[in-house]
Parts: sequence; C-alpha cells; structure tokens
Amino acid sequence: MSMTGGVLTAASAMSGAARLTTFVLGSSGDEPPVTVPRDPAREAARRELAKRMYHENDPSLLQRALNAFWEWLGRLLAKAASATPGGSLGLLVVVLCVIAVLAALWWRLGTPRRSPVAAAPLFDERPRTAAEHRAAADAHAAQGHWNQAVQERMRAIVRALEERALLDVRPGRTADEAAAEAGRTLPAHADGLHAAARHFDDVTYGGRTADQQTYQLVAQLDSALERARPTLVNSAAPDGKTG
Repeated sequence: MSMTGGVLTAASAMSGAARLTTFVLGSSGDEPPVTVPRDPAREAARRELAKRMYHENDPSLLQRALNAFWEWLGRLLAKAASATPGGSLGLLVVVLCVIAVLAALWWRLGTPRRSPVAAAPLFDERPRTAAEHRAAADAHAAQGHWNQAVQERMRAIVRALEERALLDVRPGRTADEAAAEAGRTLPAHADGLHAAARHFDDVTYGGRTADQQTYQLVAQLDSALERARPTLVNSAAPDGKTG
C-alpha cells in the first residue's frame, strides 16, 4: 500500500468514525451537542472501518504469506550469522563448504539407482529370429537408444544359439541362465556371455544406463559367437575313465 493511499484511507476512516461518534441535533447553535456513549461509538467505528472501501489496497493473502516467510528467513539468517564466527562472511563460507561436500558426494556416488528386482524372462514378446533382433538393435543404436540396443542384441545372441541348437529352446529363460548354459558349450566365451548378461540385467532391471561402448562390446560378442565352434563335453565311460 502506498503512503498516499494509507493517509487517505486513515483520514477517511477517522472522518467516518467522527461522524458516527459525535453528531449535533438540529441546526441551531444554541442546542448542546448530543454525544454517543463510548461503547456504541467504538462498535460504530469498527463497522465503519470494516467496509471494503478501506481495504481495497491491502496486500493479498499470498503477498502477506510471502512477506511473513521472508521476514522469518531474514530473522533465521541473522541469528545464524550472529552465531557463526565471522558473521555473514563466515555463514557464506559454511554454506559454500556444504554445497561443495554435497557436490563431491554426488560426483563420487552418482545418481541413486533403484535396487535390482528379480530377473524376468529374456523374451517377453512374440518369438522373433536372431536376424530380427539384430535389426531392431541396429535401429535403436542408430537413434542412440543404447539401453534398448543392448537388450535386443542380447536377445539376438541367445536366439542365434537356439537356432544353432547350442541352446535348447526354453520359454522363460533369463539372461543369466542363458549365459551359464551357453558358457558350458562355448567356454572360450563364457566370460563375455556373463558380462553381456550382466549388462542386460543392469539396463533392464537395475535402472542403469548403457552407452555406445557397452553396446559395441555386446555386438562384438554376437559377431564372435557366430564363428565360434562348440566344445563337446566328454561323458564318463563305464569304467570311470573319460573317453
């Protein structure tokens, strides 16, 4: 509210109150004025001041709340500055130190990740060929969707092994189970299979984000497995010796 508006409002209120508290009967100056008793006058003044015309320039409820908040914050900072060695400068140094510590923790620990959930089946849609999964992976990679690209490339790996009869076709198999089973048939690639399954689980269930390098590692494994030859596991002979 401006100073001029406040003066005018106060003057109007005082004028209205004066008109209600004291009045004169008749126009003759010989008759004594008739005054209103104190309590009725106070009530009349209260009703007069409650009129809307006196509150048109009052701040809104939101403005009053903001003013109260800033006053509270100012008092809080003033108390903190008085209790901190060095006053306001010392308080600023403390705040900057806290921000630096939080930034260091964020950089060191990274974005909070969700806890991994139980592994779900590797394939959750209609059966597709390995070539179809590779095409889908390449399409996602071309758009920079590395999570989806890694998922489709891992599915291509498992489907290709099933098509070559190196893995039994088994609905509901997880990426970890497929890697463990294929690693026994292709021991030279066991570590790569386990790493690819871990990347698949991380982006699918662990809330992590893949990048181009992760996808390239899984794609290179897929290409290497196409040329890999299985290692036959010797069965035990009747005499206890291996053949």
